[in-house]
Amino acid sequence: MQNIIQLLPDSVANQIAAGEVVQRPASVVKELVENAIDAGATAVSIVIKGAGRTLVQVVDNGCGMSEVDARLAFERHATSKIREASDLFRLHSFGFRGEALASIVSVAEVEVKTRTPHDDVGTRLVINGSEVQLQEPVSCPTGTSIAVKNLFFNIPARRKFLKTDNTEFRHIESELKRIALCHPEVAFTLWKDGSKEVELPAATLKQRIAAMFAGAKSVKGLIDVDTKTQVVNFRGFVATPESATREQDKQFLFVNGRYFQSSYFRSAVLRAYEQLLPQGLYPSYFIHFEVDPAGIDVNIHPTKTEIKFEDEQVIWQILHAAVRESIGKYALAPTINFETSGLINIPVLRRDTVVSAPQVTVDPAYNPFREHGKQAQSPREWQKIYDGLAKDHPFFRDESKEESLIIESRINAEVEGKAAAEPPAFQGRIFQLKAKYILTPVKSGLMVIDQARAHRRVLYEELLQNIDGASPAQQELFPQTVRLSPADYDLLLSVSDDLLRMGLEVRDFGSHTVVVQAMPAIAQEKDAGEMLEALLVTLKREEKSLQENHRHALASSMAASMAIGAGKTLSEEEMRNLVARLLSCSSPDVSPDGKPTMAIISVEDFDKKFLKRERNAAES
Repeated sequence: MQNIIQLLPDSVANQIAAGEVVQRPASVVKELVENAIDAGATAVSIVIKGAGRTLVQVVDNGCGMSEVDARLAFERHATSKIREASDLFRLHSFGFRGEALASIVSVAEVEVKTRTPHDDVGTRLVINGSEVQLQEPVSCPTGTSIAVKNLFFNIPARRKFLKTDNTEFRHIESELKRIALCHPEVAFTLWKDGSKEVELPAATLKQRIAAMFAGAKSVKGLIDVDTKTQVVNFRGFVATPESATREQDKQFLFVNGRYFQSSYFRSAVLRAYEQLLPQGLYPSYFIHFEVDPAGIDVNIHPTKTEIKFEDEQVIWQILHAAVRESIGKYALAPTINFETSGLINIPVLRRDTVVSAPQVTVDPAYNPFREHGKQAQSPREWQKIYDGLAKDHPFFRDESKEESLIIESRINAEVEGKAAAEPPAFQGRIFQLKAKYILTPVKSGLMVIDQARAHRRVLYEELLQNIDGASPAQQELFPQTVRLSPADYDLLLSVSDDLLRMGLEVRDFGSHTVVVQAMPAIAQEKDAGEMLEALLVTLKREEKSLQENHRHALASSMAASMAIGAGKTLSEEEMRNLVARLLSCSSPDVSPDGKPTMAIISVEDFDKKFLKRERNAAES
């Protein structure tokens, strides 16, 4: 029988590995920048062309590599920090010149220039698709420069499925944010197609946050988190409830200088804000974990963004308590006695720990009603404090009967007045439930309307009617400037002409800043900054629809940014107006994103409910 098992060539094996490690240009940026930091760099420059398809170049001032190391770094399983398997559980760094380089060179054309401080000349390498084309001495500064060109040139299918330039650059920017927040002591510069997009000087963590997220306004609502325990230490910042936003792109967790994602620990932070935030708003947080490297496993995912913790349940409880304590210290939530100087210290109970009940000392002779050894006495002749009051004073008047008569007459007048003023479109009264639902009787039962979804449907159809014409706009008396991230700035300007036709006039102010000159007349005094923030959140979520159905995506995003939300108390006139506008829509029963706006609970449903309870009561 012919043998069918064979070993794959290294070039093919590297391409298979690249499918896990190098998913898009942002993956290349992540790996190269992490290597630069591990090399001791204090300044890193990133050059991007063609959203990373054409060029990704990372230049650092780290320790550089010798001629031999530069050649070995691109071989499979080449590393400078692992000598045996146990070293995998004592990692303090990202990786160093090798973990992902073999995968990168298998799908791109790579040029490397590097020099150590001890060498007079550096080394230049040119590698195409895992094959070394050139190695020669070169004059270059201390450090390393790696240029990755024509990414996925030999895998057309992978290159074809890359997203738009704006999407790919936004992923690059996200990776840079994560690394820059991990290491605020390192200076970063990001160049895009010849222009400087981001410049972050070395700073403290708070200064780095301000530089990355719209200046001092972004750190004004941050409070410190600083907790040390036997299991884990936390440091960083969480946001006050007042500074919560619709966006969730300011939520960062780091462990031992590495960014990671965890819905489990995210829930610990969000749980600390229970009953403090309105629905739809999220707090920002930047929290660094410091744990024993032996207690975590960073190798469960190829990109190392998912990490397994040995004592994750204990750490969850400590994290929740630490965030809650920080909120409580600033009188933002009820708390008990945080005047002590020591921070919380939650000991870990091992299986062999002996737990004893606390001892309480009780004084059986203590009398709480004695004051300085004497029995407290009630004041006598208390009636004198009411001397001088007339007998017809309200204090002496029995108002119970009068009050009941007044309330009864008010209720009767209200019912009669409402019934007479009821518009023919509705039967009975209309009212609001939990500042979220609008309830009104109809012929078949009770109509329940989700006010937020209903308002989005109304605004969506009104915007669709005006997108091809001129939508009424209201000029701002004091135009508001809004600073954005580079990716959001490019995305907003790319649709500014269409937004103008819907009444939102946004002008480029330079330096990733826009000026809101006019707002749609139907925006109802919406804050320009909040509206742009909500608009960008929806635009990024609707990015696929933005390419396929431009009109729908823009109108849906604009409607979502202007619509009222759950928790908004409406007057009766506002409720009637909203219901009337909803029922006049072409598709009143669904929101622009396909979710139901209303439901009718029939009389039969009520009857079944009561009959079921009646049968249960009879059986019991």
